[in-house]
Amino acid sequence: VQLQASGGGLVQAGGSLRLSCAASGRTVSRYAVGWFRQAPGKEREFVSTISSSGRTSSYADSVKGRFTISRENAKNTVYLQMNSLKLEDTAVYYCALSLVAAQTATAYDYWGQGTQVTVSS
Repeated sequence: VQLQASGGGLVQAGGSLRLSCAASGRTVSRYAVGWFRQAPGKEREFVSTISSSGRTSSYADSVKGRFTISRENAKNTVYLQMNSLKLEDTAVYYCALSLVAAQTATAYDYWGQGTQVTVSS
């Protein structure tokens, strides 16, 4: 399976971006999809995850109320809508597939290459 994360870029604080994670080679509808991020010099951290059905999702406290995860299984794509972006949201964002909607990176078997999000003041 290949995951392609896209939609990153440079945005001012308070702005919005929508990340997309497109899967090929495997039907993403069977999997939970998670978003993680890694800032320079920091460990990769959990951002959000959504169950295979889309009925269940969870968020890191740091993004709760600002980010929304969603999925379109017909398009084999998962989205992360990011609003009210802060400087501390700057990181490389990765999407990943898992059989369970977990908050730990070790639960995910397939990873995309990442997309850079940079929030400026």
